[in-house]
Amino acid sequence: MRSSGLIFTMLILVLQHGAKGNEWSFHVSKEVSGEVGKTVSLPCMFNHPHRDHAGILTAIWRIKQPYDGTVVFKCVSNSSHEPCRTTVNYMNKFKLLGNPRNNDLSIRIENLTWADSNKYYCRVELSSDRHDKYEAKAGTKLTLSASPKILNITVVFDHYRGYHAVCVAEGEPAPFLVWTDPSNTNQDNIVTKAALAHQMATELHYLKQDGKYTCTATNAHGKAEGLVYFFKFRAGNSSQVLFAIVWTTLGLKLLMVFVMLGVYGYHSRGNAARSAVKSPCTKESPYENYEQRDK
Repeated sequence: MRSSGLIFTMLILVLQHGAKGNEWSFHVSKEVSGEVGKTVSLPCMFNHPHRDHAGILTAIWRIKQPYDGTVVFKCVSNSSHEPCRTTVNYMNKFKLLGNPRNNDLSIRIENLTWADSNKYYCRVELSSDRHDKYEAKAGTKLTLSASPKILNITVVFDHYRGYHAVCVAEGEPAPFLVWTDPSNTNQDNIVTKAALAHQMATELHYLKQDGKYTCTATNAHGKAEGLVYFFKFRAGNSSQVLFAIVWTTLGLKLLMVFVMLGVYGYHSRGNAARSAVKSPCTKESPYENYEQRDK
């Protein structure tokens, strides 16, 4: 009895091991990190319950959610002797790295942008009598990082903050922003707040010194700087400029008067000369038919 029970237990284990070898399974990374502007690879390996498959094979990658998420990449292989031909490639930035015939659906995403931060799901379809389909339910979360970048820097004025400098930067993690005045001193009278996603904005209030102001953005991936120059318009200079503008305007008006007088005098002399040259006088006759009468 013991021997028969041992044989039965071994048979169950063999059957269980064989069942596991004949199941669908996917092997993907739970999370992958990439950097904006660069490339990243998303691995996806699978097993199917068939010894081999020579029919049509379709490889699919979608985002957001499994089964009905947006398809960003798709390729089709009609036979084991043909490569997987791409039919969908969103923004032309996806490239198949693996060979689906070797159970490898890995892809690469090029020129990463913030919009690529998403969750990705790989799927394979075997077109046959069974028409088997399988998709990784867990998916791979793509998280992005970025070195700091100054997006905008300028000087503006209002009655509450006077002349103040504004600096907007982006990065992931969010960058730390510092202002430096023309004397190369770090300023503490600043207000920093989150702007849009991955962006920070900082304001340096009540600018007093003329010269160069520097905004520095720093995070774990690097540092970036932006410059803006400020020169205040002073009252003394404004009165001098106003004086110069008034006298320039008066000078132009006087010049126009002299030109008009010159043109008027030139035309007057021309009319007098023409009136001095008179045509010869013709003798008048009290008779209507003077010429006929002389005959």
